[in-house]
Amino acid sequence: MSLSLAIKQLAFPQFSARAFAVWQRNFLVWKKLAIPSLLGNLADPMIYLFGLGYGLGSLLPQVAGVPYIAFLASGTVCAAAMNAASFEALYSAYSRMAIQRTWEAILYAPVALDDVLAGEWLWAASKATLSGSAILLVVTLLGFVTSPLAWWALPVIFLTGLAFSALGLIITALAPGYEFFMYYFTLVLTPMVLLCGVFFPVAQLPALAQAISAWLPLTHAVALVRPLLFGQVPPDIALHAGALMMIALAAFWIALRLTERRLLK
Repeated sequence: MSLSLAIKQLAFPQFSARAFAVWQRNFLVWKKLAIPSLLGNLADPMIYLFGLGYGLGSLLPQVAGVPYIAFLASGTVCAAAMNAASFEALYSAYSRMAIQRTWEAILYAPVALDDVLAGEWLWAASKATLSGSAILLVVTLLGFVTSPLAWWALPVIFLTGLAFSALGLIITALAPGYEFFMYYFTLVLTPMVLLCGVFFPVAQLPALAQAISAWLPLTHAVALVRPLLFGQVPPDIALHAGALMMIALAAFWIALRLTERRLLK
């Protein structure tokens, strides 16, 4: 490897306004199927929210001082953002990269791969924000959110989307096909939902599981969103927000380098 190539591999991505053109392109395509897409993203978390929240919640005492459905709702907001960002950064991004070859076509314009991937990154985070916001609106209409502090959860949802979309883009850069994504969902995302306080407090887990949970991005998202929905200022805001931002930036850098190796070799 030449010195100039080695330096480029270590350099931080170069962002420009062209990334927003990629974002806009994806938005215009999505807009044609916006309603079914949104319903698809909402179906799974809403089933969990109403099925477990009302069904299991009727059998449980209060959890963390609130009804179980309210406790679950705050975790569901984060899980919805995680899933929406991951689906977009995996299946949709892979289709544009490897099947439709949209990325290759865009690169014929004066647009760098940094911009293409940054546009995909921002678009997946935007989809995550839309899904998380919709869940937040539903639980607000149901009366489980009464404090205006809850709307500070929106930037947290976007940051959560950035973290998980960047992680998803890493998997997309490595994936030989769509079936590869099932390993990621089964071995990474599903255990994360169970370990990070979405369905029950992390304190209920064994010590080893709690130690693992502390390093997972979904834990940081839940730690920020849940207090906000209950009208409280989250403790250790800088720690949790900083962890999500570091994961997002580091994962995006890795995703970009892996994508360069795949497309520009």
